[in-house]
Amino acid sequence: MDIAGATALVTGANRGIGRRFVDQLLERGAEKVYATARRPEAIGISDPRVTPLYLDLLDEKSISEAAAAAQDVTLLVNNAGITTGANLLTDDLDMIRQDLETHLFGTLRVIRAFAPALVSNGGGAIVNVLSVLAWVATPEGSGSYSVAKAAEWNMTNGVRIELAGQKILVQGVHLGAADTDMMAGRDAPKIDPMDVARASLDGVQAGDIEVLVDDPSRFVKATLSNDPAQLYSPPSGN
Repeated sequence: MDIAGATALVTGANRGIGRRFVDQLLERGAEKVYATARRPEAIGISDPRVTPLYLDLLDEKSISEAAAAAQDVTLLVNNAGITTGANLLTDDLDMIRQDLETHLFGTLRVIRAFAPALVSNGGGAIVNVLSVLAWVATPEGSGSYSVAKAAEWNMTNGVRIELAGQKILVQGVHLGAADTDMMAGRDAPKIDPMDVARASLDGVQAGDIEVLVDDPSRFVKATLSNDPAQLYSPPSGN
């Protein structure tokens, strides 16, 4: 689909990747952008094409109200998320549920709320910002987050199937680590959040259902058909 002239809604638009999506949408000629956040007053974008809205993935009423206010949406960008850093074996199960409630059920609530508008507007696109951790777990406290992102990834695949024939592109975006507040303090190579927005929207315009933003996502995806020991065991030396 064309970004120029589109009406988009971005979740988690007050910072990080979400904010860069807003910037890129405006640069590419979007007619209107609903920028949503739990604190919409923190969005602070003066462009007249931007409409701040309150939306919390854990607050179903806020999602319904945002959907009622944005019936003209043709591009939905599901970016908002959290990480509790919970360990699967030792941390409170409620922390793991919070990751799942946010990434799986929260994102699904948003899609369910906005899908009727996308259909009635003649189609469009849904973008889900996922992670390389949907495919692999790491030892740095990513267990719960990986489970949640894996669930969100296959939810993305399921929604794509259910919307087949409705002229709606459903895109999953995978990346390793971006230089955002969520990743602050993590000692790992990080890409510019703008690169995520650019790659995703390039993919939307090209009709791509999957976007691999960086080398880690491309490496892990290419390795999935191999012995999983290649991901979880260090290479043996001679």
